[in-house]
Amino acid sequence: MDSHKKLNLNLKIWRQKNAKTKGKFELYKVSDISTGASFLEMLDILNEQLIRENKEPVAFDHDCREGICGMCSLYINGRAHGPDTGITTCQLHMRMFKDGETIVIEPWRSIAFPVIKDLITDRSAFDRIMAAGGFISVNTSGNTLDANAVAIPKDDADKAMDAAACISCGACVACCPNGAAMLFVGAKVSHFALLPQGRIEAKRRVLNMVKAMDEEGFGNCSVIGACEVECPKNISLDNIARMNREYMSAWISTE
Repeated sequence: MDSHKKLNLNLKIWRQKNAKTKGKFELYKVSDISTGASFLEMLDILNEQLIRENKEPVAFDHDCREGICGMCSLYINGRAHGPDTGITTCQLHMRMFKDGETIVIEPWRSIAFPVIKDLITDRSAFDRIMAAGGFISVNTSGNTLDANAVAIPKDDADKAMDAAACISCGACVACCPNGAAMLFVGAKVSHFALLPQGRIEAKRRVLNMVKAMDEEGFGNCSVIGACEVECPKNISLDNIARMNREYMSAWISTE
């Protein structure tokens, strides 16, 4: 016997053909949604309903549906990834909502993330920032040293692992009033800055990644802290401070 409650909901969803056309909110109703369903499953049900009615389904991004890939990026009732904390949209369940509630669903809000269609945005700006320096150049000819042979302090290893947990979803940008990508870049810089393998290219990395971030049109950080609150992986603001220190050190040494 199904112990989950059923919800009847009003959905106010942003519809937009592409970045060059004006978008608008459209209202939909869904019925008998189980509180045990995920948010994306609820959208699947809506799209099945729209298809049966010969209407165009709502376009939204998704992939793993396990909180790993960061693709399922939606702005729900004024919050990135919805009303729960420390989760992605695909991990959000309908038990967080009430029967008869109106749910407002929007794409990420950022000039640097233009709308592709409806709720899908183009986040390739993050890819270009990573290509500018978010990697380690390694000769893989067979002469490389085993990583486990390099001694790393436990505290540094833990901080690097915490920074590496960033899934590049863009929630930090979407919830920031400035549209800043500092938490994302800070996490990617910190991941390598804390490890000896990343120190060789540290100056080039941070200078290039910050330059790429600025060129993509992201805003600057004013330490409001919304990014840390809404990050599904709880990435700390400490990573922004570390990136700023790395940047200033690299900038001064090149002057």
